[in-house]
Amino acid sequence: MDIQNAVAIVTGGASGLGEATARNLIEHGGKVAILDMALEKGHALAEELGKEHAMFIQTDVTSEGSVREAIEQATGNFGTIHVAINCAGIGAAQKTLSRNGPHPLESFAKVINVNLIGTFNVIRLAVEQMAGNEPNKHGERGVIINTASVAAFDGQVGQAAYSASKGGIVGMTLPIARDLAPYGIRVMTIAPGLFDTPLFDKLPRTAKEALGATIPFPPRLGNPTEFAMLSQSIIENVMLNGETIRLDGAIRMQPK
Repeated sequence: MDIQNAVAIVTGGASGLGEATARNLIEHGGKVAILDMALEKGHALAEELGKEHAMFIQTDVTSEGSVREAIEQATGNFGTIHVAINCAGIGAAQKTLSRNGPHPLESFAKVINVNLIGTFNVIRLAVEQMAGNEPNKHGERGVIINTASVAAFDGQVGQAAYSASKGGIVGMTLPIARDLAPYGIRVMTIAPGLFDTPLFDKLPRTAKEALGATIPFPPRLGNPTEFAMLSQSIIENVMLNGETIRLDGAIRMQPK
């Protein structure tokens, strides 16, 4: 799919991987609706990128009504949706059993609800719109890109909830791609390793460097622009479908 004049929605688009992806899409001629809960950051980014190319919609990915309204606003402004990129997510670090007792069920459910169910909620409502698009010369009507994590495969101590949520995203990639193949809609997932996102903002530089040194090559934290580059490749390469790509510098996470 050609990014030029394509319309994308990017959840979690106000910062980190989502922001880098939104910027990259616009740099290559696309238009982006930034879906995020961060009101101030979202409006500031959309204003910086320009009203002709970007808009911000405060969106709760776990809410059917909120996502439906966001899609309606995006299509009302830009005409349709060709690409949906799911970057919204949260984390939790709690052991299944610790000195404080068993893992709270509420926090486990919250991570699953935002990361996994939120992703599926956006997919199912976005493809309803995409299915009505005119197919391009390849028969494509849309592209879905989800964000998992290497934790889906190499979950560390305290990552039961996070790993389960990301593993669920990996697990549903192929069946959803098969579901949507008759409509000409492709579905891919990226599983990033350690990336320099707001998650690490509170860490000192030396701590970031130490984390980066655990990556075989390149021995540094990933740059969000590298996630954006892979998203671009997925959009442009029609043969990429139904697969999860690890973007991790060959890291395999240790238990701790």
